[in-house]
Amino acid sequence: MNCKIISTLALIAVAIALNSCKKLVEVDGPITSVNSDNIYNNDATAVGAITSLYVNLSNGTPVNPQELSSLSGIGSLSADELDYYSGAGNSALAVYYQNSLTSLYINSDFWGTTYKRLYVINAALEGLESSSGLTPAVKQHLMGEVYFMRAFYYFYLVNLYGDVPLVLSTDYKINAVINRTAKAKVYDQIVADLQVAQGLLSNGYLKGDGITEYSLGSEERVRPNKWAATAMLARTYLFMGRWADADAAATAVLSNHMFFQLEILENVFLKNNHEAIWQLQPTANGFNSAEAQTFVIPDEGPSSFNPVYLSNELLKDFETGDRRKVSWVGNVNANATIYYYPYKYKVKQSSITNAPVTEYSTIMRLGELYLIRSESRARLGDLANAIYDVDQIRSRAGLPLVKDINPNINQEDLITLILKEKRIELFTEWGHRWLDLKRTGKVDEVMTKVTPKKSNGEAWKSYQQYYPISTYELQSNPNLTQTPGF
Repeated sequence: MNCKIISTLALIAVAIALNSCKKLVEVDGPITSVNSDNIYNNDATAVGAITSLYVNLSNGTPVNPQELSSLSGIGSLSADELDYYSGAGNSALAVYYQNSLTSLYINSDFWGTTYKRLYVINAALEGLESSSGLTPAVKQHLMGEVYFMRAFYYFYLVNLYGDVPLVLSTDYKINAVINRTAKAKVYDQIVADLQVAQGLLSNGYLKGDGITEYSLGSEERVRPNKWAATAMLARTYLFMGRWADADAAATAVLSNHMFFQLEILENVFLKNNHEAIWQLQPTANGFNSAEAQTFVIPDEGPSSFNPVYLSNELLKDFETGDRRKVSWVGNVNANATIYYYPYKYKVKQSSITNAPVTEYSTIMRLGELYLIRSESRARLGDLANAIYDVDQIRSRAGLPLVKDINPNINQEDLITLILKEKRIELFTEWGHRWLDLKRTGKVDEVMTKVTPKKSNGEAWKSYQQYYPISTYELQSNPNLTQTPGF
């Protein structure tokens, strides 16, 4: 990837951020003053540069495999949460759904887009570290955001591709020939970045100037803070098998009752609700989340604009009486077929042009943290407290509590129950199911049954749990090796 091109793209992204997302960053002065020499020596343009990362994520859609935000659709198609409507005519979606990706087919994917974002992130770190023109508090918080975002992107890279190049600078000569780095070492870097981010980020949620905290109760939860970094650490420790650390990090967030509490089901995906830890603000006036645009199927049924719907494999796992099936699942009867669809995000577009939006795309929320802590405690043998945590989620869903119906449940069965609860709680959210199947070693067991149903009888192959790298990327770097099996 040509670094001059990426630098130009970064400046364009800053201009977009400064213009299209006023809640994230409020600035004065002409955009034409932004250039590669002064971008990190001015509070407003530095904030705008980092804001561009969130704008890019928000601009992604669940069915466009480029920005990581599309994992809510692509990851769900790869796993067993969504079915693909064959009449949609989208061959890119079809190959993810059928688990039939090849390196020759890929034209755009998570790999190329994510490494572009990482270049911008590393450039931001270098620019911020050398800057002498920023307000110290702004500089500190922005560096925290950048360390956080680098960890965030690498978390998904290692879970989508396995071993990946660990790029920590903008040195093109090094990056152009870098090898894959062992997954364990990448995880160590993720933890290190998140720990640095914890120490730099603000405790509260900041306004668009990068320095002023919102008053309690009025905050926009769209910029990562200390608690987002801590929540991301809890998730990372869980994936690393560091159960005690995952427990401690999740507890730190769950204990912060000033900011966080579980919401009723109907409020979980509203903007700035108390369960949200980090959300994405839609960038188009009058529109809500990309999830609502894609997932909510109109009366006429699925189409190229709404090409996915919930799978029977997911629907059958809801327990009788689960309120989430009422609140978070919609359906439409079209052409004598009932299609069930994700209905966590309910409003596609405000009824009045330019009206305020009501829903933000949620990246991390408290429900996940309860399940992270529950699983960690169960694996540590602390079954009573693990039951307490999973029962918080079951209680909200209107289900019988484990402490009442099976208080003597054994460790193995409790872990199975927690993972099933996570499947239902977090369906079609950021690829949780796809990543958990791999993390827990269940991917072959599940996908061996599911893939033939999705791909006209083609068998599942274990290596398909990771995505291939495009031929273009392989040709650009002679030391880069293809994902094993492809």
